[in-house]
Amino acid sequence: MVLLYIILSVYIFAVNFYAVMLILAQRNECGDNPEKPTGDGKIILAAILGGALAIYVSMFIMRYRLKNILLMILMPVVAVLNVYFFYLAFTSGMSFIVVR
Repeated sequence: MVLLYIILSVYIFAVNFYAVMLILAQRNECGDNPEKPTGDGKIILAAILGGALAIYVSMFIMRYRLKNILLMILMPVVAVLNVYFFYLAFTSGMSFIVVR
């Protein structure tokens, strides 16, 4: 059971680290032209996988994509859902995973 907690904790850390690096890479790729359109698909996928809070915080720290209304509304909603599902996973004792 402890192994499942460790795996979930490493997963959460890895997804959030990837999300911050994704925002950093897109900001550096954008360079001097902040109006250059970039794909939101990778950002949204990383948020759904569990990195929404890291994306939202890093957007403010780096002052990047703050005018994108889709990201500014979607990220807090997905972040709340992520935190809720991770909370359920930790408090339920991972009972949704059948280990025999």
